[in-house]
Amino acid sequence: MNVDFLKRLLWFLVLIVAQVFVLNHIHLFAVATPLLYVYFVLLFPRNYPQWAILLWGFLMGLIIDTFSNTPGVASGALTFIAALQPFILQPFIPRDSSDDFQPGMDTLGVPQYTWYAAILTLIYNVVFFSLEMFSFFNVLEWLECIGGSSLLTLILILVIENVRRRYKDEEL
Repeated sequence: MNVDFLKRLLWFLVLIVAQVFVLNHIHLFAVATPLLYVYFVLLFPRNYPQWAILLWGFLMGLIIDTFSNTPGVASGALTFIAALQPFILQPFIPRDSSDDFQPGMDTLGVPQYTWYAAILTLIYNVVFFSLEMFSFFNVLEWLECIGGSSLLTLILILVIENVRRRYKDEEL
């Protein structure tokens, strides 16, 4: 079995377990919930097949929906950003990079990775909370949920990416 597949499967399982058992129970100020599983879509390299990114994203969203009682919301939003991920990543990739370019703080740099993660996280949260609320009658609550959850998720993504980067540096 491919080592890359096993690493990806391990991240898949760890993020699902963390979301279902810990992060779904965090609601800062009753509006901000960290949706860390978005990080899984950020990890895909440039040459990864589009159909596989969509399939991974849909499966993760489906499992999150099952355990979070949000029928179709997470799977729809995660599949949407899985479709956008290669196009959002493209402007941040250096011109002389290899075909198997892996996005991360060490390869993109901290500012560019932060922008890349922020864009995908914000798009995800807009789609997620639009589908979840399915109404624009309470626009202020909708914006608070998007802003708070995006910020909280982005902070967690940057912390995890920084830990991964330091672990890689110590490993080498």
